[in-house]
Amino acid sequence: MRVATITAGLTVRSKSREDFVALEECHQPMRAFAYHSPKSLAEAVAVLEREGPGGRVIAGGTDLLVQAKERGAVPAYVVSLKDVAELSALAYSDADGLAIGARVALADVAAHPAVQRHYAALATGASLVGSFQIQNRGTVGGNVCNAAPSADTAPPLLVAGAVARIHGPDGQREIPIADFFTGPGRTALTVGEVLVAIHVPAQPDRTGSAYERHTPRQEMDIAIAGVAAQVTLHADGAIAALAIALGAVGPTPFRATAAEARGIGHLPDEATISEVGRIAAGEARPISDQRGSADYRRRLVEVLTRRTIRAAVAQARAV
Repeated sequence: MRVATITAGLTVRSKSREDFVALEECHQPMRAFAYHSPKSLAEAVAVLEREGPGGRVIAGGTDLLVQAKERGAVPAYVVSLKDVAELSALAYSDADGLAIGARVALADVAAHPAVQRHYAALATGASLVGSFQIQNRGTVGGNVCNAAPSADTAPPLLVAGAVARIHGPDGQREIPIADFFTGPGRTALTVGEVLVAIHVPAQPDRTGSAYERHTPRQEMDIAIAGVAAQVTLHADGAIAALAIALGAVGPTPFRATAAEARGIGHLPDEATISEVGRIAAGEARPISDQRGSADYRRRLVEVLTRRTIRAAVAQARAV
């Protein structure tokens, strides 16, 4: 295993000496941190257990880079998973569903034919994170572990019933992705644990899904509201199962269970879809900030819920 010591700090560029002096006053000193590059999952867990709290596990490292530069959130040490080959699998089967290793890039998930066919909401969410460069470097596992309420892959994974596979000092365990998020930037991972993979079960016949978000800018922005919907239809066209997940309108991504219950058993006509959207908006728990008011976010949830249900129904009818 390779271990290195790296320093992190602010790089200041100025056009004049006056600018430099002003910026120098708020300059943050360089901070050193250890960089560990284990070759196996067992070795990674051993490092985390030995070093204790204050470290960060990275796959692509795209979130950590921003947090270190803009917020000064430099960890005591970093454990990179880039050389842990066992975390790079991306596989699908009709019997077992989809397995996404913690190292699998967002771009690979978005482009996978089975993901596009069976998990359209996830394909969309993975394709919306950052830029093309970020998608080729960042991972679904990292997007989930960063635990931002606005994470674009979280609502699609929630509606599909995904499960997080975790490995730590006490062995392996699995928890529903719905229980993985415990607060903004916080997860159910304990000291020494690593997300190994995300398992998404195979979906029933006549099932479709969709994800939409709203951002102030069209590209390279964070959602101020996001909604994923998954619909399974009976042979007669009525809704057999409905899952709706909301992002960026609460401390964690979450399911809108009251709205789901209102749709099940009904035909997906405009009256039903409108009522489900209204109930979902009532379940949202947004805040007001410089990017949008709470009322605006609730209205977005209502609109996006209607759109994603219509798209999911259309896909379910087509398969």
